[in-house]
Amino acid sequence: MNKISQAFQKKDGKKAFIAFLTGGDPDLETTENLIVAMAEAGVDIVEIGIPFSDPIAEGLVIQAADERALANGCTVDKLFDMVKRLRPKVSIPLLFMTYINPIFAYGKERFMERCAACGVDGVIVPDAPFEEKGELAAECAKYGVCQISMIAPTSEERIEMIAKSAEGFLYCVSSLGVTGVRSEISGAAAEMIRQAKKVTQVPCAVGFGISTPEQARKMAAVSDGVIIGSAIVKLVAEFGRESAEPVKQFVSGIKEAI
Repeated sequence: MNKISQAFQKKDGKKAFIAFLTGGDPDLETTENLIVAMAEAGVDIVEIGIPFSDPIAEGLVIQAADERALANGCTVDKLFDMVKRLRPKVSIPLLFMTYINPIFAYGKERFMERCAACGVDGVIVPDAPFEEKGELAAECAKYGVCQISMIAPTSEERIEMIAKSAEGFLYCVSSLGVTGVRSEISGAAAEMIRQAKKVTQVPCAVGFGISTPEQARKMAAVSDGVIIGSAIVKLVAEFGRESAEPVKQFVSGIKEAI
């Protein structure tokens, strides 16, 4: 079992909490402080979004965060350096959430080699469909970087096929559309997870739209963990360099709920 899957193994019966934030928003020092604060508050895994000019899976909140980070000079190299500084301070798995273009532009092998060297445990690439997973498979395997698979309500008969080869955890997209805070969460996640569990023991975590303790509690009841991004990014947008404490309090509330 790899480090990412191990993060879901809870002796107290609680579910895993995966938190997303945009790297470099509002600056790299704040990103580093936020990850340390979230780890202290009980987050089990952190996704670090690599800011990109065309984040097609993201809603307005994360799009704006990407724009702020890029305007402040955040680059892939600077994010690698930040993770390397951060790594001795936190033991939880760290993932990069990015798109296929930045990886190709950087160079697939060079990207995965630096992930391994800096302590990045896995990657999530939402615009690389399952059928194109092989584009990164060799490099991920060579450097021990986990390639996280995603399923959505539209995956239908492909769910079991995707689940069979999943590693780390299976990212279950709860709703159609882009990321963002939603007042209502689709009930499709439970059925997707039921199908996936027929063929895999890999943990299943639900993301997209979860923003409140009550929503997190409902999704945790049908899954192995919850993923929250936009609600955290909104707090960072509101409080900027002073966001560590508000984010820590939010994280604590979600952890209590699940």
